[in-house]
Amino acid sequence: MAAVHVTVWDDRDRVGGGRAPTASEAPAAPTAVPALFVHNIFTWGSDPAYGFAGQRPLADSRRLLLMDRRGYGDSPDTARSDFDVDAQDIEGLLGDGASAAGFGGAHLVGHGNGAVAALIAAARRPDLVRSLALVQPSAFTAAAHHPVVAELLDRVRDGAPGIPDDVTPEQYLRASTEGLGMAMPEPTPRRLRAVATSMGERPVWEARIPLEPIRRAALPVLVVCGTWENAPAAYREHVGLPLMAVAESLTDSLGGRLLRVPGYYPHTQEPAAVNAALREFWG
Repeated sequence: MAAVHVTVWDDRDRVGGGRAPTASEAPAAPTAVPALFVHNIFTWGSDPAYGFAGQRPLADSRRLLLMDRRGYGDSPDTARSDFDVDAQDIEGLLGDGASAAGFGGAHLVGHGNGAVAALIAAARRPDLVRSLALVQPSAFTAAAHHPVVAELLDRVRDGAPGIPDDVTPEQYLRASTEGLGMAMPEPTPRRLRAVATSMGERPVWEARIPLEPIRRAALPVLVVCGTWENAPAAYREHVGLPLMAVAESLTDSLGGRLLRVPGYYPHTQEPAAVNAALREFWG
């Protein structure tokens, strides 16, 4: 039994209006390689606010596997969310998918902290990864040479203020959204559980991300990044600039392609552009 929950979307057996196809409309036997999605903080796989709900149209051509990391969505609780453990879970799902479908793995898509786990998993088992798409990856240690990223790492390693013990998940969610000039999603129990898990995540600046195995395997790499020009000023300065630098650095380091889209949450704010890029990339 899998350690984490996976939402499966596969619309290849449906046609217009959601009705079942007739014999003449029935699709050919499935041949498309499945895609595994790994989410960021504050969210879960199928979440419409921060997750991959906007990528549902891609299920018309292949099976989509949306992983809920431990402590998020419908996955079990965890004492502490950890990118290395997430990477192990990804490896297990990639192996299971390969065995069940016979495709030898899957396309791998990671967002934010989920992209850190995806990178680690791809470095460990490149044979199970058909391609790697990174949406605003929080892989700061893999771009530590960049001045903006180096400044961020120095700041957090020198003892950036932690989260006080008396701060609730709802207060933290409000400070992380409204406090930066963004709308706060409804603080449902599901959302607050995700926030509580995020508050205790192992910091991504502790991640050791080996890029050489990915380069050596010549994995196709797509990096997606927002342009951040309309983001709240504080959010752009403290988060956006380092994330853009990481995206550029990883694109160069891995010989990938960089897609820039307007906004600061590419796959939710510009799903059509991101989906079109993924279709082309997977093709």
